[in-house]
Order: sequence, then C-alpha cells, then structure tokens
Amino acid sequence: MRVTRVLAGVAGAALMGFGVSLLLEVRDLTGVLVWLGGAVVLHDAVIAPLVLLAGLVAVRGRARGPVRAALVVAGALTVVALPALLRPGRTANSSVLPLDYPRNWMIALVAVAAVTVLVLAARGLTRRRWPPT
Repeated sequence: MRVTRVLAGVAGAALMGFGVSLLLEVRDLTGVLVWLGGAVVLHDAVIAPLVLLAGLVAVRGRARGPVRAALVVAGALTVVALPALLRPGRTANSSVLPLDYPRNWMIALVAVAAVTVLVLAARGLTRRRWPPT
C-alpha cells in the first residue's frame, strides 16, 4: 500500500507541476485565478453542503454512502458540464460545441444512478447471503 501511495503522490506532484507550467504561459493570469477561486468557492459553499444535506435527508442507514457518492459524482459532472449547458444559442462556427450536451449530461447522470442502484442491489444480496450457512 505504501508504494501505491508514493506513486500516487509522485504522479500528483508531476501533474501539479505541469499545471503550473501551463499557468506560466497564460497572458491573463488574473482571470484564470479568479475562475479557479470561483470554482473552489462554488464547490465548498454550494455543492458540497447541498450534496451532504441531500444525502442526509434523502437516505438513512446503509444506503447513505452510495447515495452520497452518487450525488458527489452527479454534482461534479454538472459543474464540468455547466459551460456547455449554459452556452448561448448557436454559434457562427458549427465546430464549437457540436454535440447535444444536455442529452449527454442526462445520459451520464442516468449512468451514475444506474451504477448506484446496482451497488445497492449487490449490497442487499451479499447481506442476505452473509454469513454463509
């Protein structure tokens, strides 16, 4: 386990270094830093509390963990998809955002829900069969 953690740490440090090198090439660094700060505030002040509250209110007992995980993933997918979902109408260049992003976002959310249901079903089956008789 220790080797895996060290490798994950080295990979993370390398990716952070790459990100910093990309930031050094940006002309409008203030805009990027404001956007990154806004993303942190949005996550910490809005998304995380809503997910935890929804997980607390919606589900009790053993299903709470998978439901919270699904809500976190759905929230992250939504944040990533927001620029494409909130885009202004059609653009002059048809190659800019050419896909049906709202539909694809919904497909991703349905996939998250389906995986959550499968995890809960698997937990229910293993709980009934354990301990073996």
